[in-house]
Amino acid sequence: MNPKTLTQTLSATALGLALAVAAQAAPYQGDGHLIGSADELEWGPVGSMGEGAEIAVIEGDLSKEAPFTIRLRLEDGYEIRPHVHPAYERVTVLDGTLHFAHGENFDPDATQALEPGDFAIMSPGDPMFGYSEGETLFQLHGTGPWGIEYLDPADDPRN
Repeated sequence: MNPKTLTQTLSATALGLALAVAAQAAPYQGDGHLIGSADELEWGPVGSMGEGAEIAVIEGDLSKEAPFTIRLRLEDGYEIRPHVHPAYERVTVLDGTLHFAHGENFDPDATQALEPGDFAIMSPGDPMFGYSEGETLFQLHGTGPWGIEYLDPADDPRN
């Protein structure tokens, strides 16, 4: 093979590999585009969180092994009791203040205030807790299947 043909073949192979790797690393895009307005969200109760918390599912099915995006709205003073999740949790505060901390015991003084634009990423199985100051809205995304397990079963409104 002459040097020009070899260079072209190697370049095409490298480009093909780069595109294959990029395609595998690309984030979940779903079926087409999803563009929406906050006014279009449908809010409902969160069975695993109880009264004072509402959920709006933007995308995904939390029971399936797939990406999801939700919004949670908490009334002022809502306590998120110590719990864990089975997968990474990624939170961005949109409105209000979410006081949040890592730990097994609810301790408001141990929390850090997260205000609009602030974010937190929690790893699977790491205990966490928090509370809202003012009505608080945050967006959470991750990969299902999603769940919540309270460290103290008495804190679980499903019991």
